[in-house]
Amino acid sequence: MTRLNLGLLVALLLAACLSVAAGKVWVPLDAWSAADPRSIIIVELRLPRMILGMLVGAALGLSGAVMQGYLRNPLADPGLFGVSAGAAFGAVLALYFGYAAQIWLLPAFALAGAAGTMGLLAVIAGRSGSLILFTLAGMILTSIAGSLTSLAISLAPTPFVSSQIVTWLLGALTDRSWDDVKVALPLILLGGAILATTGRSLDALTLGEQAARSMGVDPRRLQLAVIAGIALTVGASVASAGVIGFVGLIVPHMVRPLAGNRPSAILLPSALGGALLLTLADSLVRLAPTVSELRLGIAMSMLGGPFFLYLLLRMRRKLA
Repeated sequence: MTRLNLGLLVALLLAACLSVAAGKVWVPLDAWSAADPRSIIIVELRLPRMILGMLVGAALGLSGAVMQGYLRNPLADPGLFGVSAGAAFGAVLALYFGYAAQIWLLPAFALAGAAGTMGLLAVIAGRSGSLILFTLAGMILTSIAGSLTSLAISLAPTPFVSSQIVTWLLGALTDRSWDDVKVALPLILLGGAILATTGRSLDALTLGEQAARSMGVDPRRLQLAVIAGIALTVGASVASAGVIGFVGLIVPHMVRPLAGNRPSAILLPSALGGALLLTLADSLVRLAPTVSELRLGIAMSMLGGPFFLYLLLRMRRKLA
């Protein structure tokens, strides 16, 4: 377990070095010197982008692991179950009404959207519902949030606002600054700390709700912690980077064979793996031979869609 975390941490440090140096124009690490004019590219552009990518990836990986443990559903993911769509709709409202000019208002709207969606998911699907019920509830919430987002785009007061919303929804770390890091960092750290406290309760929940109660787990308190933690992490991620899906689905499945099946055992590896995945993906979209930079959200969807299909086919073979 310790070896896995250390390996992920070393890989993350190497990916961070690649992220700082890589781009349409490669900047060697020796350009850190203040006397080198290229140092401003590292300090003002690539360093905040790299840090924000790590934060968002860790937040999405951790939230996906917690959702899979809490719902006891291997397909659970903030993007698949409408949490990201709800956060996106909240952020779109901030853009629609012009509140995004205030640095804290867009994250506040995104947090409210994520918390509302997570609460609705808990009410509609519950923790003991079937896989079909969870999937349908997520599809319904995603559809509602998506339709409201489309309505906001179609009724946008100006073409600029409409274009701003569409571009932001695609998800990217382009042109992010230290201001974005300052907004996302405390929210993601707070949400991550809340989610980290749920590990032992999630382990007990694998034995069933009644057994978990007998072991001293308060289901109501656990539910509130999961809702608050995921709302903070996903809301802050969506507010700072737009909609980036499938991280919370892919990473827990990749680390579970190495860390074990206990939900608490995969929380830290999922956070480190999510940070690693998104940092590498962001470096690759910058290196892609395209005229304009490929949006990170599109790249992750192209990767996550086939992975989701693979999981479904594997589950089908197990049930057959």
